Amino acid sequence: MDWGNVTAEDLIGALKEVDWTSPPRPLNEFFSRFTIPRSYSKWSSRLKCNAYYYRTNYFILILLILGVACILRPLAILATALSALSIAFLNDSFAATFSERVTRTVRKFSPHLAAKMRPRHMPVIRGRPSAKKSVYILGQPRLLFVLLFSAVSFVLWYASGSLLYISWALISGLLATVLHASFKTPNLKARLNTFREEFRAVWRNYSDL
Repeated sequence: MDWGNVTAEDLIGALKEVDWTSPPRPLNEFFSRFTIPRSYSKWSSRLKCNAYYYRTNYFILILLILGVACILRPLAILATALSALSIAFLNDSFAATFSERVTRTVRKFSPHLAAKMRPRHMPVIRGRPSAKKSVYILGQPRLLFVLLFSAVSFVLWYASGSLLYISWALISGLLATVLHASFKTPNLKARLNTFREEFRAVWRNYSDL
């Protein structure tokens, strides 16, 4: 698979659907073998490949930078956690697992309430969930939870007086991610068929599935 043919939309779609439970890559691998890309096309392919392959590492890296920026501000730390949760809700696997576990816990105390949280069935096309499927959390549209948690986190950031710190930390985290993904030589596994098939499995509308 040529990563140069993968668009930003394809990459974002794959990151939304990939299994969120995958552990981060080892640190000795994450911080080894850096080279300068020889052309724009090489850089573009490397950036997209590393963004997908090291997705968990980058997510943790950004959270750590945000945590350091507001380490003396408890409200800001809580706001960061809520923001991370709202971003995690954008992943289909995380949203479904979160909804299932909360519903299972509520069912122990109130079966009637849990019945109202039952996830709605997603439309299926050719035995596979539709690319335009709607994801629900606790019986409500996912977007509702994303907006709610994002709004609460913004209010907490503002109340803690650390909005400027968070802005700089977020920019620093994103910049560090782009720099690492640009200069990190892709791991051998990222070039093998097993890794390519993993990406294909969540690449929307991929014809070979």
